[in-house]
Amino acid sequence: MPRYTRAAQLPDLLRQRILILDGAMGTMIQRFRLSEAQYRGAGAALDADLSARVAALPLELKGNNELLSLTRPDVISQIHAGYLAAGADIIETNTFGAISVAQDDYGMGAWAREMNLVSAQLARAACDRYASPEQPRFVAGALGPTPKTASISPDVNDPGARNVTFDELVHAYCEQVLALIEGGADLLLVETIFDTLNAKAALFAIESCFEQSGVCLPIIISGTVTDASGRLLSGQTVAAFWASVRHVQPLAIGLNCALGAALMKPYIQELARLAPETFICCYPNAGLPNPMSETGFDETPEVTARLLHEFAAEGLVNIVGGCCGTTADHIAAIAAAVRYQPPRPGWLRV
Repeated sequence: MPRYTRAAQLPDLLRQRILILDGAMGTMIQRFRLSEAQYRGAGAALDADLSARVAALPLELKGNNELLSLTRPDVISQIHAGYLAAGADIIETNTFGAISVAQDDYGMGAWAREMNLVSAQLARAACDRYASPEQPRFVAGALGPTPKTASISPDVNDPGARNVTFDELVHAYCEQVLALIEGGADLLLVETIFDTLNAKAALFAIESCFEQSGVCLPIIISGTVTDASGRLLSGQTVAAFWASVRHVQPLAIGLNCALGAALMKPYIQELARLAPETFICCYPNAGLPNPMSETGFDETPEVTARLLHEFAAEGLVNIVGGCCGTTADHIAAIAAAVRYQPPRPGWLRV
């Protein structure tokens, strides 16, 4: 078993009860209906240097949610607080796309380290405010998949073409990981994995950073089954995905995004069977997308909570939460639904 330098109590907690992960960051940001000016800091007291740097950015920034950790930290802190008040044990940093490979789309690749550092600090401060001896709270440093893929050609006429290399991904993830560690993350969450090669770059970067820094944090790995074929976008089945990443001895393996809980269930059942030596994490979307809905998804808190209660009652999960379309109301309902359910037995390694 890895010797964690932070959050060392997590394995024992996961043996005792099902832990609650927070819900979607983007869904909650949507509710603020922020304008371009607000993404650039309107309504917040920015220091002169940051204000000038943001003003000099030439591209439209609305939609760059990770920037809000710098320009509207009040919004991000309010979202964290809402999830913690709803009962979340673990909250994710606002860093899903805070990696240079993704931020280059906004001309902000050089801002990635700063985004991760500040985002981790905001989540750390929120957790520290809500933590108690009875319910410690944990910061999960979120590492998203990036908008580029190392396995799949972006050009249908050239199967060998790639728009990013493994080494480029490793370098970018290393920058992100070191900043998250410095900012106070307790664990690292490699999530929404649609290309296992991208995930392997992230995991290689994490292990390199651990060796470099002397820090060892728990790792959660969460893949994304994209359709009814039961495969990731890069073609792997759930079994092949687990075989590809199990060498890092993650704290938990699981699935998130793309599907609602009902459609995700058979794949969680498969992971629970395949991975007895680790814990299982599941945070589905609030059903399937509906552009006419306020959150973009139709599933109510009661429905999502009922479905995840069934997962818990069958002994499938150790960590549950929500992905796209879920809100603090969803997390509160999920927490109530699984409160008295025993966790899936896991972490058989000694």
